Amino acid sequence: MNQQEARELLMQPGGMFEIEEVEIGARKVRAFKQRERSMREKVQNAVKTHGDKEFLVQGDERVSYGEFGKLCWGSGHALLERFDLQRGDRIGILAYNSPRWLIALFGATSAGAIAVGLNGFWAREEIEYGLRDSGCRYLIVDEALYPRVADVLPTIETLETVFYIGEQAPEGTHSIDELMVERQQAPDVPIEEDDPFVLLYTSGTTGRAKGCITTHRGTVAQVQGVIFNFVVSALSRGENPLGRPGGGLPATLLTSPLFHVAGLHSTVCTSMTAGTRLVFGPPKFDPEEVMGIIEREKVTTWMAIPTLLSRLLDHEKLGDYDLSTLQSISTGGAPASAELLGRASTLLPKKPTAGTTYGLTECHGMASSLSGPEIAEKQGSVGRPVPILAVKIVDEDGVSQPTGSSGEICLSGSTITPGYWNRPDATAETIRDGWLHTGDIGYLDEDGYLYISDRAKDMILRGGENVYCVEIENCLSSHPEIEEAAIVGVPDRDLGERVKAIVRLRPGSELDAEAVQAHVAAHMAKFKVPEFVDFTDEPLPRNPAGKLLKNQLRGEGEGDKARFVEPG
Repeated sequence: MNQQEARELLMQPGGMFEIEEVEIGARKVRAFKQRERSMREKVQNAVKTHGDKEFLVQGDERVSYGEFGKLCWGSGHALLERFDLQRGDRIGILAYNSPRWLIALFGATSAGAIAVGLNGFWAREEIEYGLRDSGCRYLIVDEALYPRVADVLPTIETLETVFYIGEQAPEGTHSIDELMVERQQAPDVPIEEDDPFVLLYTSGTTGRAKGCITTHRGTVAQVQGVIFNFVVSALSRGENPLGRPGGGLPATLLTSPLFHVAGLHSTVCTSMTAGTRLVFGPPKFDPEEVMGIIEREKVTTWMAIPTLLSRLLDHEKLGDYDLSTLQSISTGGAPASAELLGRASTLLPKKPTAGTTYGLTECHGMASSLSGPEIAEKQGSVGRPVPILAVKIVDEDGVSQPTGSSGEICLSGSTITPGYWNRPDATAETIRDGWLHTGDIGYLDEDGYLYISDRAKDMILRGGENVYCVEIENCLSSHPEIEEAAIVGVPDRDLGERVKAIVRLRPGSELDAEAVQAHVAAHMAKFKVPEFVDFTDEPLPRNPAGKLLKNQLRGEGEGDKARFVEPG
């Protein structure tokens, strides 16, 4: 059957993916009728369904579904009974990917807490902001990241208890082992569908990171959307979506950080639902180490950002490892070129099913996907939206545009965030009348396929990380010797884009590029530090309202101000 026939079959009344209309607050949206009502229920169902099957694999450590559930329930009860956890308390997690990261998160949220995924690439100042902004009462931190924040933790007024992942818990902290206990029953704290599940911080045009609220409802719906698209793709290829040729347990490689929706919501929660093994990649991506993991653990699925896939395909030892079990590769976080997907099909020993996705933190991850024959048929598209999402394209005045006309992409449905933590202003700016204004420019074709043509937001996509220019520009402008500064992206085959600063100094300043970079590095994550710095004696080009003309700075304007095209 074709994809449209498969979609209609799955969504028919009484089907696994039947659609209904529900009320969330004051708005009515589409939702899957058959669904779990919380992430605690999802863990319970995974344990009941998959039991003794392996779930988490990191090196020699292996945790079954049953063990995972008992440890989650034990950590939840420990927080309630020993550490006075109250429903709605925030518990931050600042650690590299590990089974304990997940056990702590699902344990805390099963007891009614709200987890806060803190970016492990952040500088100390950014981490401190995240802790204060979210009002974390608890923090889980590992030995690698603890030194970055050790001296600031005592100054966080709301923070009462710190759990340490490592050999020897420092004075004033508790070992994470105090939470790694087993219980047979889950906590019974009430959890509503629209309760916050995890706060994930995302920057934006205002220059300060915002805690995007992901809910139990939205996460459950997001996972169902991912599985729906997988089943549709399998049926359209004439394959059994419940089986795997050659037998054996499917295994998903996790290389995305757990503080991203791609890692936590799309990869972990989907793997849990499907009953696959979740195999952790190395803390820092190393192509050869990853190839060894794929060979050893017989990995079948990899949700990769294009940068990492490209590095693996470029590696000189690509042919030295058996990667024949790798059946499916999907890319997200940045657009995947047809050339990259073609190289994957050519260079890997078994042509994998390729796919690309479009998503945002504000919709809990994937909004649309494209796979299989559609990639060739709809080149440049990011696919059709999942059936619980409505899409419209609007102009600058908010007027809906006809098929084929470009405008801002707006989304509505049960995966849309209720807003940003303690930021009603930012919420009102982004979500209007129930529609999420994505800041991305695109259009829909006559078959309902979505195409992305530009970004309305002043943003750089660097290796899967969103870099908002205004954040860095504000940091640079805080330097007493910098008169004005602009940040632009320069194209890069490996990372997609790299960060470049264009700086005009105050008279008499002798700042050099290294000093400019050091100033940003003192306040911001490493991936935000400009890799290239150009200086100019002329005022930066602006429109009459004072807005920087980035098109001219990128070399897309006209006249003598069309400059700074190359990184130098």
